[in-house]
Amino acid sequence: MSVLARLLFAIFLALALGACKQPDANNTQPVAITGSAVTEVSNSAVEQAFTAKLSDVQVSGKGFVIKLLADDNKGSRHQKFLVKINARQTLLFAHNIDLAPRVPLQIGDEVTFNGEYVYNPKGGVIHWTHRAPQGNHEAGWVMLNGKKYQ
Repeated sequence: MSVLARLLFAIFLALALGACKQPDANNTQPVAITGSAVTEVSNSAVEQAFTAKLSDVQVSGKGFVIKLLADDNKGSRHQKFLVKINARQTLLFAHNIDLAPRVPLQIGDEVTFNGEYVYNPKGGVIHWTHRAPQGNHEAGWVMLNGKKYQ
């Protein structure tokens, strides 16, 4: 076998072995939502904001709807509901239905969300679950059954 053939074989072998390398378990990334892909969602930012009594923090998370409340119709209309994210923390959602579509929720639904967290001792409030009309705030959303409401 010629030197050139050996060199090409070595390069091919190195590329093939590199393609078969297993990913580093300590360097995994959350999976994006595409079709039926599973998404890893963490409530850690919400839990940390609650523990530190922080407000005006952009967070993402997930939980289960435990109560549907009457809409708040004073000023901008808001759909209100409670979401349990862990054994000790429940969030009140104020989803602006003048700027975003109503989320067709039922008790027991699992939702994922992105919005602004405001501390209160009961668990906190999530708002800004919609696009910012003037573009002056990060857009938020509520996702139910793979559909994003914003």
